[in-house]
Amino acid sequence: MSAGESQSWAPSRAPSWLRPLVDNVEKVPTAYLHRLPADVRAMITAANAKASVTGSRRDAAVLVLFSGPLGGPPEAISESADLLVTVRASTLRHHAGQAAFPGGAVDPDDDGPIATALREANEETGIDPVRVHPLVTLDKIFIAPSGFHVVPVLAYSEDPGPVTAVDPGETAIVARVPVRAFINPENRLMVYRDARSRRWAMPAFRLNQMLVWGFTAQVISAMLDVAGWAQPWDTSEVLGLDEAMALVGEEPGGTGMTGI
Repeated sequence: MSAGESQSWAPSRAPSWLRPLVDNVEKVPTAYLHRLPADVRAMITAANAKASVTGSRRDAAVLVLFSGPLGGPPEAISESADLLVTVRASTLRHHAGQAAFPGGAVDPDDDGPIATALREANEETGIDPVRVHPLVTLDKIFIAPSGFHVVPVLAYSEDPGPVTAVDPGETAIVARVPVRAFINPENRLMVYRDARSRRWAMPAFRLNQMLVWGFTAQVISAMLDVAGWAQPWDTSEVLGLDEAMALVGEEPGGTGMTGI
């Protein structure tokens, strides 16, 4: 099957350790926004509704791909589970150097969000779509800075095979990041873009090769919350984006990507 071909939803393919997320996926939108001030949440909700009514929205899809063994206890995330994340090339005009799920804008020939997510993931990381089992979509999320409405496609692969940055001009890093690195409280902080947007500070993850922030970090944080995987962490550590980015590559206190 090529990246452009459609695949069917298969929630039953989720391993037991991923069921807490799949079974509670409808709670992700609330968890996504709950750390924002009430007026900011209302602004995003209103913008989303307006775009839906006027038809002005820009549609996109991303692949949220968990990998790991089929077995394992249902009450805990697998020790070897990982999540596919990319870092955009520093030379790009938009979102340079930003960590992201593989994905992008819908093409006219795409047969739904699965096709978009798999096509883009194949183009960016070289992943074989046959190895990927789409489980369920998260609700479409409005991203205010870009005006895109993004459908995260939650998927699972027992073994995704080799992944790499297919085009270094587009993608700098492709990594299967241990889920426990995201869970690790020492890797977590709050980040805001600039002084004017401090009230918009949102969850972020400081890893040894990347700072995961913005939309991608919000989705990951929300998934950890609704699946019951999150551990208490210090939400009072609030840094500006530039300050947080300057810490990438430092590993005090176990902040490396393999930190558990």
